[in-house]
Amino acid sequence: MVHWTGENSSVILILTKYYHTDMGKVLESSLWRSSDFGTLYTKLNLQPGIATVIDNFYICPTNKKKIILVSSSHNDRDQSLFISTDEGATFQKQPITFFVETLLFHPKEEDKVLAYTKEGKVYVSIDLGKKWILLQERVSKDHIFWAVAGVDGDPDLVHMEIQDPSGGYRYITCQIQNCSDKTMTVQFAGGTDRDSLTVQDDYIFLQTTAANRTKYYVSYRRNGFVQMKLPKYALPKDLQIISTDENQVFVAVQEWYQTDTYNLYQSDPQGVYYSLLLENVRSTKQPEENVLIDILEVRGVKGIFLANQKIDGKVTTLITYNKGRDWDFLNPPDIDMNGKPTNCKPPDCYLHLHLRWADNPYVSGTVHTKDTAPGLIMGAGNLGSQLVEYKEEMYITSDCGNTWRQVFEEEHHILYLDHGGVIVAIKDTSIPLKILKFSIDEGQTWSTHNFTSTSVFVDGLLSEPGDETLVMTVFGHISYRSDWELVKVDFRPSFPRECTDDDYESWDLTNLQGDRCIMGQQRSFRKRKISSWCIKGRSFTSALTSKVCECVNSDFLCDYGFERSAPLKSESSKCFADFWFNPEAPPEDCVLGQAYTSSTGYRKVVSNVCEGGVDLQQNLAQHMCPLTAPKGLQISIGEESLAVKPGEDVTFIVRQEQGDILNTKYQVDLGDGFKAIYVNLTMTGEPIRHRYENPGIYRVSVKAENVAGHDEAVVFIQVNSPLQALNLEVVPVVGRNQEVNLTAIILPKNPNLTVFYWWIGNNLQPLLTLDNFLVTKFAETGDVRVTVQASCGSSMLQDSKVVHVFDNFHVLPLKFTKHLDMYNPDIAEWREDIGRVVTRLLAKETNIPEETLMTVVKPGLPTTADLHVLLPANQPKRKRSVTSDKRIAAIKQALNAHEISFFLRGGYWVLVTLADSDSDSQRIGGGSGYWAIVVLFVISLVAVGAFILYKFKRKLPGRNVYAQMHNEKEQEMTSPVNHSEDTQNIIQGEEFIDDDLDSQTLVTPSGRSGSLNSYRVPLLLMPVSVQSQAITQAWF
Repeated sequence: MVHWTGENSSVILILTKYYHTDMGKVLESSLWRSSDFGTLYTKLNLQPGIATVIDNFYICPTNKKKIILVSSSHNDRDQSLFISTDEGATFQKQPITFFVETLLFHPKEEDKVLAYTKEGKVYVSIDLGKKWILLQERVSKDHIFWAVAGVDGDPDLVHMEIQDPSGGYRYITCQIQNCSDKTMTVQFAGGTDRDSLTVQDDYIFLQTTAANRTKYYVSYRRNGFVQMKLPKYALPKDLQIISTDENQVFVAVQEWYQTDTYNLYQSDPQGVYYSLLLENVRSTKQPEENVLIDILEVRGVKGIFLANQKIDGKVTTLITYNKGRDWDFLNPPDIDMNGKPTNCKPPDCYLHLHLRWADNPYVSGTVHTKDTAPGLIMGAGNLGSQLVEYKEEMYITSDCGNTWRQVFEEEHHILYLDHGGVIVAIKDTSIPLKILKFSIDEGQTWSTHNFTSTSVFVDGLLSEPGDETLVMTVFGHISYRSDWELVKVDFRPSFPRECTDDDYESWDLTNLQGDRCIMGQQRSFRKRKISSWCIKGRSFTSALTSKVCECVNSDFLCDYGFERSAPLKSESSKCFADFWFNPEAPPEDCVLGQAYTSSTGYRKVVSNVCEGGVDLQQNLAQHMCPLTAPKGLQISIGEESLAVKPGEDVTFIVRQEQGDILNTKYQVDLGDGFKAIYVNLTMTGEPIRHRYENPGIYRVSVKAENVAGHDEAVVFIQVNSPLQALNLEVVPVVGRNQEVNLTAIILPKNPNLTVFYWWIGNNLQPLLTLDNFLVTKFAETGDVRVTVQASCGSSMLQDSKVVHVFDNFHVLPLKFTKHLDMYNPDIAEWREDIGRVVTRLLAKETNIPEETLMTVVKPGLPTTADLHVLLPANQPKRKRSVTSDKRIAAIKQALNAHEISFFLRGGYWVLVTLADSDSDSQRIGGGSGYWAIVVLFVISLVAVGAFILYKFKRKLPGRNVYAQMHNEKEQEMTSPVNHSEDTQNIIQGEEFIDDDLDSQTLVTPSGRSGSLNSYRVPLLLMPVSVQSQAITQAWF
């Protein structure tokens, strides 16, 4: 960091730092001081014998002799301040208990300082950093502002954006003497968007976003906040404050259809109503969401702006002399720097400039202007039909943009000295330099100067604040690993004397059309004659004379709600009302009994001082404000959440966008029996505070009514307790294509207030239900993960279970002795533990692998369970197994023999038995009993058909061959001696049977059973073997 401490001072401070990239911090630093304009530098030793790392330094804007350094220890455990009151000649160390991120001096009182910490806290000191007091916590960085002199009544007032406990943001003010929660003032009713507070001159800006719509508010001279009125269908995506000086606001608005451009608007003096000035100004997105907009205010002469407009990918540079009312292209020079014709003729060719800011604060941007050098503009650009990014030729004008000259073929960094009497230029390049160029005749001729004998990489240029001297410093480094090189360049010896009045000549400010009346006046400035070789000095003033002009059409622009017509020659200056705007309608703040004036479509440009002449605002019609019906009534929640907890305070804020408010009554119904009638509710902005004790959904309504009409706003408030527990209840084993009920158990129960999100398997799209259950099927076998999330208000819980899906398995219903019911807490974890115990005991008693058994305890009382007997993992599908029924028999034997029991608290043994010892196990698959009836019906039809064919085959000659062949085929395939294993699978599916049984009891999932002779089934099934296979398999 390099800094000239102040005006009329010869002291320069330089802070050098070694930043370690890998460690991400400063390891070493040195502070250098010069008291002779940089001729000699002395290294300051702040703590003899102790290495001191200086992070930053700050200079008081009202007294440049007062300086504060921020220092950190090597281990980053503590920080200290070094305070100077003599321009850095001496420093006093002051330990602090917090870590400073930035300091903010008071703009008028030199000993008052604010400190913002890395933790978001703000401290205040009234004795130049010797003592600190915590002012506020949870403050947004870069959104802290001291009181503005002449606007804020109390100079000790601080404006801040803070985060409240609920996570929202608020705009507050407080005095530095006392800024507790009780003494701070909330200046805006309701929450604001993060990082939206801006305090600038007479205005305060902030924004709020709701339902994907952002509203922007402004306060003029600390009056109440009013919504900024942009064109109704601008629908801004972003808004940037460009300027707030001269009692008006310039804003750049990115409207709904724009991506890399903004529209420029100008406000009335209150900053409320905005008129369009220029469309499609180019913008560039920077890191950390910063936006750079290609518009530049020309310093030195008020009302002049440069802007780059982008249309259909083509960027052109425009200039305005009357605050955006009219825009023109830049006139190109006739010859280049070598005296050759440019062959650039309008309207096909103009001058275009890059309007970029420099990343390095010690070099100029692509366009350079100064308050102390009015009319002098120097910038980088090109000639042509549009701006070309890689072309950066240097051009200069000394008459505020009327005539331009090319001076260099490449971009240079510019520095103005002595009110622009000396222009210094150093080439912008990555190679080392030792030559600078300078001009004393406004860039018409240039000289070179070797500022060093050894070439250096130039890092920056520095002059005394105000650019009123002829002393400058060039600083850089010889190599990337070398120390800094600082070179003092003093132009004072080149000028023998001070300028006198005879050394100056006047020049008149005109626009590109040659009109001298700009912003309602004729202005003349003076500049040094080219033939004079003298110093302008500190007392030089450039403004010479001014004369007020009569008003003309160009002194007026379109009022709010109006826009210029298509650029027809005959009507190019006329303004017409937009379709959405009614000029005769009373303004929104119109009060019954008062008068208002309807707009003619024009308003005078702010700061324009013309008098007499044309008055486009004349013949204004006066109207009395009628009683208007309320319109745009809104209810918002101060906490921004429509879901609250029982007993929690709720703040209702009622706003009305349009209509009378003084003669309107507001009927408020909070939905729980509280009703009230208010007057002036929306005018005072006083919120309604309430508390709901019981959970439920409450309909809150506000009805605004007067003689002219009424309006109503409604909001529904959900009052519920936060979710405490969520458990997913699901049968862990199910059959393929079998309906299964997924149930989510929540605590506390919030009927109609909880939304359930269900994820089945790997599906990323959830199913949403208001009920706590979901009935579904699983089409594929295997393990399927089921996940449920329950959302209630601001709380959300999740549970997940794995469901095992099989084609076939057995289910045995179990029961327990009644002692278990006494200690059943009816929670999932307890049921899972009981199930694991029963499974483990059965596996141990029967020697059946534990992984093929699963006991599921059902919710509720009496305590019951289902034992699922699964196929072994290596069991081939559709293969007859003898061991399965042997497993069932072994399990039944163990249960019937009362061999399965476990110990329970209280000295009880719990016995596990079959729920119905007389019934066989259930066979679970993917079908139902309905298909069993269908199978029997089909079999019967086939049997009857076979009998008829056999009975009448001799009477039907055409059937004889078929019947004979078919009969032979039947006998061959259904021979009881030649049963194949495949045929048995077709007949029996995958049913497990004992070899010593001649019939099989078929049990459907519903419990119905029937008996079929084993030797008859093949004979009846074979004519429809394909269909029978599918049906039989599905049924079993």
